[in-house]
Amino acid sequence: MGYKRCLMCLVLVVLAAFTALAPAMAESLEDGEADVRFMENEWNYVEESIDASAGIPMDATGVLADIREAGVLRVATEPYFPPQEFIDPDLEGQDSYVGSDMKLARLIAQRMGVALQIVPMDFSEVLNAVADGSCDLAISALSYTPGRASRMTMSKGYYYAGSRAGSGLMIRAADSGRITGIANLVGRNIGAQSGSLQEVQMYENVFHYREFRRMNSVQELYNALMNGTIDAAMVDAGTGHAYIDSNPRCGLMMVPGVHFTLEEQFDGDRIAARKGEGRLIAFVNGVIDEVLASGAYMEWYEEAAARANALGL
Repeated sequence: MGYKRCLMCLVLVVLAAFTALAPAMAESLEDGEADVRFMENEWNYVEESIDASAGIPMDATGVLADIREAGVLRVATEPYFPPQEFIDPDLEGQDSYVGSDMKLARLIAQRMGVALQIVPMDFSEVLNAVADGSCDLAISALSYTPGRASRMTMSKGYYYAGSRAGSGLMIRAADSGRITGIANLVGRNIGAQSGSLQEVQMYENVFHYREFRRMNSVQELYNALMNGTIDAAMVDAGTGHAYIDSNPRCGLMMVPGVHFTLEEQFDGDRIAARKGEGRLIAFVNGVIDEVLASGAYMEWYEEAAARANALGL
């Protein structure tokens, strides 16, 4: 009985010591350690948010602390995807990068209390720039894919295309009688944007074709279709329809009835950070909550769409 009592006392002492130590452990997270309060869900993206209105918290760690120390938020984007991100030729320098995503990037930097540096690059390099630490966030109309989520920590969704969500097949209007579905791609050249969800969907759904070409931007895809380099392209349905609406003389069309819908976890544009940066993404989610609640993001989107349309983008 005495032995059991002593053993129980020892257990209680150890538990008491661990309880006292736990807060200190939580406060002493080193750079690169995951904050257990902001872990990814089963789909590998962060759902939790923190209040971003007071700026970067004093107990921030990892990249979030680095941003506060540097006084600059570096954002990687491919600026050729209107209306989310594009270049306005009437503006100069950093101001020339416009669109609803760029408005969101500027608000995130504002809430952090730091300057914003937008870093343009090919879409295929956007995630690599975050992974290697040359940029802090990727904001470039990113869709969720399991591959991206396995390499990056992703935010909740902030833009949803509604009935046009998903991917579709774009062709030349002159070929409407010859290409009416996937089965008509046998012996034809097809394309998709490199590193995109549409590239994945092309691989998963189209098995018979002549050549598959990957392009660095959606504008390259449109140009390749118009000049005959490829015969069909898998594109984001909403963006494809918007481009055709803005450029009625482009000679392109979406194939009716060919539409690949998204499962719930794939829906919505997201922001990405280096793997394990849950606290940074929780801060980003706080800003996303703000713009969704106020309706600001959709206002930005509509304004940017009107400007892109005026520029013929």
